[in-house]
This record gives sequence, structure tokens and C-alpha cells, in this order.
Amino acid sequence: MNRFIHLLCHCSIVLACAAPFAAQAVQETNAAKPLRILILGGTGFLGPATIDAALARGHKVTMFNRGKTRPDLYPNVEKLHGDRDPNKGEGLKALEKGEWDVVIDNSAYYPRMVTASAELLAPRCKQYILISTISVYKEPAPMHGDEKSPLATMPDPTSENMGKSYEYYGPLKALCERAAEKAMPGRVTIVRPGFIVGPDDSSGRFTYWPVRFSKGGEVAVPGKPTDPVQIIDVRDLGEWLVKLAEDGTTGTFNACGPERRLSWGTVIEACQKVSPANTKTTWLPAEFVDRQDGLNFPIWVPPTGETAGFHTWSNERAVKAGLRFRPVEATVKDTLAWYKSQEKGEKGRTQLAGPTAEAEAKALAAWKAEKADKK
Repeated sequence: MNRFIHLLCHCSIVLACAAPFAAQAVQETNAAKPLRILILGGTGFLGPATIDAALARGHKVTMFNRGKTRPDLYPNVEKLHGDRDPNKGEGLKALEKGEWDVVIDNSAYYPRMVTASAELLAPRCKQYILISTISVYKEPAPMHGDEKSPLATMPDPTSENMGKSYEYYGPLKALCERAAEKAMPGRVTIVRPGFIVGPDDSSGRFTYWPVRFSKGGEVAVPGKPTDPVQIIDVRDLGEWLVKLAEDGTTGTFNACGPERRLSWGTVIEACQKVSPANTKTTWLPAEFVDRQDGLNFPIWVPPTGETAGFHTWSNERAVKAGLRFRPVEATVKDTLAWYKSQEKGEKGRTQLAGPTAEAEAKALAAWKAEKADKK
């Protein structure tokens, strides 16, 4: 598996710890019919954004998780405790009673556990929304691939080992999709996001860029301004999940954004707007970056070779189903504001992906030396 794909697979696992910072951007407009929504997880990145959106629309939310991560979140929301693995502790016992209109499963990693929860809840819920990933698709990603593109597989579909390089993360997610549909045929919604970004993101991927530009100086940026990139603000995704629940929409959707093609240069320009006057951008060609050991830039993926199609997924079906996107400038500004608000608080959530200052300086020096040699 390509080293750039590793970052998506590994960091997606922590989607499911965030303070409700994102709630500031949610418009409070009550839904025509309040729903009973069960969130499997809910204390991570996407979970709080979804809960914020649901509460703003007047829905009743119940959270099911182990109660270990940020248990103080949402004190007025009903909480049920247990384990996704029915063989651990109390397992799913807390879900044996109760009825819900919609289940949103954003902590689905192993098909055995999805089967257990979906089969248990099938008689007592109408719709099951499963958060999957773009990583379910077979590599290399096709250009402008859609939901009918071939899915990834693994040698042993009964294994619950993601592999040393998370190479089975995608195949396991594909099996989770199949397990949900088998338990609740015709009532499942599969959502396949790519890079989810915005306030509260503990992965530090997208956050690296507005934070780095805010520090000023010479900033190393990989690739070319015309390179494609796909991101989705977690708040847009959370609001859309609630819309899917309200509309009873089923099917499979690529949750990549924005609606129209986004260039890497546009993202960098948005970051430049939050940078001091002394900031200078130096573009490093993809082939140069590839030759530098350990030089990994988050979000950007070279649009060549095996990763040429990575940031070109079709989101036409999701847009038709009501997915909407805020401007990337808003995501950059809000992400930086959230990061700064964390600096004196939860240090564990301020870690950034991307190269260290030393690695960046070394790369810039190497690039300048290489250009000088060619003169």
C-alpha cells in the first residue's frame, strides 16, 4: 500500500474526541419530525459533529460507547455503555431494549461486530447508516471512480487484523458494509468519506497547513497548484448524515468534497490568508518530494502513477442526496481558531501531522541546492 494511503487509513481509525466546538456553525432549525437517533460511538471527531447537528434540528440522541473517552461530553444526552464486541464485558446488553428510528454507526471496523449490532437492532430501528471509507475501493484508485468501482479484498475475510501497514483497513470496512446490508437489507445507508477535516480533528492532517502558514516564514508545499484535492468539513458531513436520516435515504455514497473540483493551490491560498506578511510559499515538485526519505506532507497526494485517481472520486450521488459544502476558507479559518483554543488546554489534541520544522528546513535547503546545481 502506498505511503500516502497509509495516512488516510491509519488516521481514519481515530475519527470516532472532540469538544462541541463545531456546534457554533450549526443552524438551529427544528426538523418537521423529531427522530430518535442512536449513535454507536459519538465521542470522537465525526460523532460530536453529528450530534451537534442532530440536537440543533430537535432530534433525540442516544449514545452507545464504552464511556471511557470524554465521558463529560453532552451531559443532557442519554448514554448507554457497553462494548461493540459482544464477547467483551457487557457487550451489547445495553442495546437489548429500546427503539430508534435511525442508527448511525461511526465505529464500525470489524464485520463480526457490525453483524452483532445490526442484527440485534434490526427489529427495533428503521434505518442503519454506516460510516465507511474511500479506502474500501481496490487500489489503485481509478480516475473519477464512483460507487460501482471494484472493492478491496483480503486473503482471510474472517481475520480481525488490520495488518502492519493497515493494508486491511479498507477490505475490513467493505466487509462491514456487506454485514450491515445482510442484517438489514434495503434499509442501510453506506457513507464513504475521504479526508474529513475541520475543527476538532485530532489527526492533525489538514490542521497542519493553516497552523504552519500562521507561523510565517518560508513554507514548503508539495506538488503543483493545479493538483486535485478532495476534503470534507466534518460539520458538513455531520449535517448531511442527519439529513440522510430525516429523508430516510438509503444506498451507497462517496462523501468527498467539495461539489466542484478543488485545486491544491486554492487550499494553499486559503491558508495564506491566515498567514503573516513575511510568509513565502516554496513549491516542491512531486518527484523531488518522493526522493526525500521520511518527508510526508498530509492531505496532498501526488496525482501520478498509482495515486493519480485518489483525489478524483465522483460525489455526484451524494450531492444529489443533499450533501453541501462550506467554502474551504471557512474551514481553514475555523480549524486554526480551534487549534489555538486548544493550545492552553488539551495538549494531547494539538499534535500535528506533517514534517517537523527541521525536516522542512532540510528539504528546502536540498531543493535550493538541487536547483543551483542545475544552473
